[in-house]
Formats: sequence, C-alpha cells, structure tokens
Amino acid sequence: MKQKSSEIFIPGPAGRLEAKYYKNPKFGSPVAIVLHPHPQYGGTMNNKIVQLMYNVFLENNFSVIKINFRGVGKSEGVFDNGQGELSDAAAALDWIERENLDYSQCWVSGFSFGALICMQLIMRRPEVNNFIAVSPQPNVYDFSFLAPCPTSGQVVFSENDELVTRESIDELDKRIKSQKGVEVLFSAIKNANHFFKNKESDLKNVVKKYIDQKTALI
Repeated sequence: MKQKSSEIFIPGPAGRLEAKYYKNPKFGSPVAIVLHPHPQYGGTMNNKIVQLMYNVFLENNFSVIKINFRGVGKSEGVFDNGQGELSDAAAALDWIERENLDYSQCWVSGFSFGALICMQLIMRRPEVNNFIAVSPQPNVYDFSFLAPCPTSGQVVFSENDELVTRESIDELDKRIKSQKGVEVLFSAIKNANHFFKNKESDLKNVVKKYIDQKTALI
C-alpha cells in the first residue's frame, strides 16, 4: 500500500509555512524534518534530493515533514539570509514533535543550504538524536559554530562536487573528529556532482544504510 503524505500549512514565525507531512501510524515512531537548498537559487521542498530524503525516512517508518522556507512556494514571509530560515526549521521541529508526543528518536536533515540550517538547528535542540547533512558547503558558510558538535550524525558529500572544495570537507571532518563523545560519519559518493546527478540511488543507499544502523535498536 502506498503511504499517503498530506499537503499542510503549519504556523511559522513569519506567517504560515507550506509543508508536506507523513504520519507513521505505529506508536513510538521516530520523527524527522528535511530542509531544502538555497531559496535564492531555486531551492524548494520539491527538490529531488529533498524528496529522496523524505521518501527514505518515510520508508523507514518515520513520521516526516518537509517545509518550504519563508517566501518559497506558498509559504509567507521573505528570505532572511539564514536567520529566519533557522526559525522556520525550529517551527517545523516544534510542530512534528507536538503531533508525535510518543516519538522515540528525533532526526534533522538537509541538503546544501538546508544542511547548514540542519547543523545550526542541532546546536539549539538537545532532543535531536541524529542528523544527516547532504552536500554541506563549508567553503561557503562558516561551520565554526559546531563547537562542539552536540550529536552524532552523517555528512554525505560528493567526490566531484563542483561547488565545494575537498579541503573544506576534510577540515570539517577533522574539526568534528577531534570532539569527544560524538561520532559523525563522513560518506563520500564517487563520481557525483553537488546535485548527485545520475547518482541518486547511491545517495539513497548510503543514507538508508545509516538510518538502518541507527534505528535498529528502536
């Protein structure tokens, strides 16, 4: 049976946010949010990598939500250089937690600009158990706020990313590895560009494997 997602609107700090939501019927299901790429470069929640992530969570028995940041699609407000978008992400997390008070784990994920917002959000939310950051851009954005990184997670990057230097990824890896008590797995996708063109199935397999490992104990 095909699981059905609902098109919804949730309250956000700058007005209502357009979202897509799937509620897993099983008691104690984990929850996840998925955050999209940069709004000023065409990023929306309908981005195919965002949809791929959303589907992976859905297929792995999560309740999951993806939102359009303020000013994108039918979401109210205007682009706010990351600060407002972080507040939007926090509002989505608040909403899905309220809808699933029995949740067993809380995950945050994002792609590209969404990966930056994802990483900023975990600094503020101690209840987050895990994160998946796909194609972060540490050569574009300053990730020094990860001091220390508060939770374990996965960073997925492309070996042939035309927008991100390998040095900046290695530096990020080194910074997080020097911290005690968290384990962040850096997963490389071979022969892939920033958008994983023709490598979507490789990305899906890597993310699914990580989720399987981390949810096996639920």
